[in-house]
Amino acid sequence: MSRRELREHLFRMLFRKEFHNQTELNEQIDMYFNTLEQPKATDLEYLRAKFAKIIEKIDEIDASIEAASAGWKLSRLGKTDLTILRLAVYEIVDDEDIPTGVAINEAVELAKKYGEDQSASFINGILAKVANK
Repeated sequence: MSRRELREHLFRMLFRKEFHNQTELNEQIDMYFNTLEQPKATDLEYLRAKFAKIIEKIDEIDASIEAASAGWKLSRLGKTDLTILRLAVYEIVDDEDIPTGVAINEAVELAKKYGEDQSASFINGILAKVANK
């Protein structure tokens, strides 16, 4: 899979966090993997490892998002936007393999594909603030 495809799968996996407790979430991820057509073992390992790292840091990621979103509580954000932001903030702050500009651009592209009309510009603004800290 390409990096973009892997990122989109991570987005879909993380989106499930909003609707399931931890036990159910693990089952949901296993079911998600069963829907993929002949994935490479290395891709599955990558997805599992990165997903686990993001979930492990979710409180720190959410704190960064709240700090950058000035006046917007996470509960007010759409679940799609929140998920995109979580993935991108992780990539900006904790993933040294992904340049900040790439993380922001890919998040904006996900927002255009999955978000509302204003999602891309909102996400771009929040991520710019996170990146400049």
